Amino acid sequence: MRALRPWHWLVVAALSLLALLLLWVGIAYGGLPRLWSRHEHKRIGRRDELISYTAQDIPADPINLRLKGDAAAIGCAFDRAGWTLADNVSVRSAVKIAASVVLHRAYPAAPVSSLYVHDKVQDLAYQLDEGSSADRRHHVRLWQVAPGDWLAAATYDRGVGLSLFTLQITHHIGRDVDAERAAIGTLVTASGARLLGTESSRLPPGKWHRNGGGDRYRTDGLIQIYSLGSGCAHR
Repeated sequence: MRALRPWHWLVVAALSLLALLLLWVGIAYGGLPRLWSRHEHKRIGRRDELISYTAQDIPADPINLRLKGDAAAIGCAFDRAGWTLADNVSVRSAVKIAASVVLHRAYPAAPVSSLYVHDKVQDLAYQLDEGSSADRRHHVRLWQVAPGDWLAAATYDRGVGLSLFTLQITHHIGRDVDAERAAIGTLVTASGARLLGTESSRLPPGKWHRNGGGDRYRTDGLIQIYSLGSGCAHR
């Protein structure tokens, strides 16, 4: 049997790595999400809880805010606080956020993954980087459920890694989602918003929950409601 030449070994190694990559893609973005979605549907039974869902119908981040006002008022409040409207997900933005994380480059408008409420992807998303890249950031997704009525999920991305249950590349969120809700409340109040009260997300308070990436979080289960009016208050 003839010995393989050095360059032959390189070809074999490259093909092996390619095969492993394709296997990972098939498992992480095909098989595992379907299995996890079936598991969650059997566990929950029906959607009593007001939370967002991934494209694979896996429970994701909790809804913890409701904003009353138009898009201009929302944009004004976040712009004044130094937050940035997130770019849409595309091949270009995916490459840019990967470069931001790996090379520690700033990307203030880095995209967020698509999550769904009432089978609708978020209409707006704002974020604020913490550090020199998009690795760690505060962000909020907003879904318009009626004219002037927005549901929102505010969470903190503490780093990039693999999803616990699907092995997909994802941002891992911080455990204290109520602290992120409070931060957004302070932000919009600074622009003239009023706290109208709270409503229940129907998530059991004080218990540990998991989002679509398998990250644990705790919450009191409340959604804070703010009225933004038609614009920002003058400074």
